[in-house]
Amino acid sequence: MKRAISVLLAVLLCLTGCTAEEKMAYRQISQEEAKSMMIRDDGHVIVDVRRRDEYDSGHIPGAILIPNESIGAEQPEQLPDKDQVILVYCRSGRRSKEAAQKLADMGYTNVYEFGGMIDWSGEITTDAPETGVKKRAMILLIGETEVPATWEENPSVNAIKKLLPLTVEMSMYGGFEQVGPIGQDIVRDDEQTDTEPGDIVLYAGNQIVVFYGNNSWAYTRLGHIDLTRQEMDELLGHGTVTLTISAGAE
Repeated sequence: MKRAISVLLAVLLCLTGCTAEEKMAYRQISQEEAKSMMIRDDGHVIVDVRRRDEYDSGHIPGAILIPNESIGAEQPEQLPDKDQVILVYCRSGRRSKEAAQKLADMGYTNVYEFGGMIDWSGEITTDAPETGVKKRAMILLIGETEVPATWEENPSVNAIKKLLPLTVEMSMYGGFEQVGPIGQDIVRDDEQTDTEPGDIVLYAGNQIVVFYGNNSWAYTRLGHIDLTRQEMDELLGHGTVTLTISAGAE
């Protein structure tokens, strides 16, 4: 069966006259290669395809914001030149690959994808230093491991602060998340959300969910754990865990 599928793929590629590599259309490069390209005076543009709140909390200097979700079939007005060098990144590399492919499908000829901010070692700047997001507003432990978390500033997070210290017994669900009750209902502002590994959300006003995979549902965002997909899977993908949230420095 595998051989038959391989032969069929080869036939289809031959009929189109393209190789599998050419089919990808955009180029994936390392972050070191991206840094080298950024110092060139070649009219390139750096594109951040994350959400506005992620961009505001810290982005590569000079990057313009074009959220992946906003890229459809129409050419983005911020990118009028289809032959311009375009360097694309997101948080972890998933959305940037999606965005890079969509741009390539629209006819952009020099699209380069270089991963995410979680691996970025270069300079970071912010357009909104007073976003209200505080890196250490609360301390988060998974089991006995303290993890780096960025918390939103919203009424739901403020309500959780009043419950601290808070211990939540979590359980695995769906192969992509850990969920546990906080013991009471708190204020929520649910909206349809595409989650990524590390996202922390409030579900149904009374449960905390932490993702080590992806999902899409109506949640209220609480924060994000700044670890890789692999690190999140190692922490959450192998059995029940205890989540502990305590007060930290403001």
